[in-house]
Amino acid sequence: MTDLPTDETRREFLHAGVAATAAAAIGAASASADDKKPGEGLPMRPIGNTGARVSILCLGGWHIGDVKDKDEAVKIMHAAIDEGVNFFDNCWDYHDGGSEEIMGRALAADGGKWRKKVFLMTKVCSRKGPEVRKQIEDSLKRLQTDVIDLMQMHEINWDNDPEWVAEQGGLAELLKMQKEGKVKHVGFTGHKSPHIHLKMMPVHKWDTVQCPINVCDHFYRSFAQQVIPAAKKQGTAVIGMKALGGGKGKIVKEGVATAEECLRFAMSQDVVSVVSGMDSMDVLKKNVATARNFKPMQGDELEKLLAKVKPHAGDGRHERFKSTIDFDGPYHRKQHGFDEPPK
Repeated sequence: MTDLPTDETRREFLHAGVAATAAAAIGAASASADDKKPGEGLPMRPIGNTGARVSILCLGGWHIGDVKDKDEAVKIMHAAIDEGVNFFDNCWDYHDGGSEEIMGRALAADGGKWRKKVFLMTKVCSRKGPEVRKQIEDSLKRLQTDVIDLMQMHEINWDNDPEWVAEQGGLAELLKMQKEGKVKHVGFTGHKSPHIHLKMMPVHKWDTVQCPINVCDHFYRSFAQQVIPAAKKQGTAVIGMKALGGGKGKIVKEGVATAEECLRFAMSQDVVSVVSGMDSMDVLKKNVATARNFKPMQGDELEKLLAKVKPHAGDGRHERFKSTIDFDGPYHRKQHGFDEPPK
């Protein structure tokens, strides 16, 4: 008669499985990072098959638009570029266009020399053809550029979004603007559910997909475990976000893991870059230091972090953007017939 496993052997088995899954992803990620000279620039990775290479740290557009002193916001962006951050994120609806406007101001300064150093990404919110064109034209004007390096369809958070982007003409218009040279590469984003991303994946041969990648995601409705393998199979590059849990860093604020642990874990996955909100010089310097000195998290260090995080992760308490509409943008809530969340 076979002995039944004890609680201790069950725990050992689970820990071994968790570590093996994470280690496999980390091996792939570390193999794709470039070497760099100590103290110079940041590690770079290729964006799938696009031919472009970007820093493993990406400057988040929402947070830079949240900086009250706009002159300081410009200084932060210029400092980021000087430190080797060559990947900038944004979106048409961030701060009602304010994020794109301040980023456009920063990139256009000094005769546009900063724009030449940055792989610029923003997002379009509408699913309808004419509105998609209007929003992209808005973004081009605000960002003071003739072309967007990467345009992503934003917040694919609802089960019918993959159908809407095709049925309502948004994707067709986006691809038309790509042919016109106003957009170089196309992708999509979302933070709600891996199964919606998997439904969106075959709608088009996307260059990129942006999704939550963090230590808690590993245990709860995991994008890392479900979306990354599917994206890799299709040749779609994965961009990580919400590495600290979104907003002001819920995972860090609740003491689940440190900011450095969160960033290193996310960068250790098979992603091209990790979008991070950097709303001060202090945060920028800390994140740059983590990226510059990046070493894949593996072995005992990885196992200890996952064991520490697991009791706080399985019920999704730190990733409520996956289980509620409260964290969806106002534009997208209205798009699906929901009122804005109560303040």
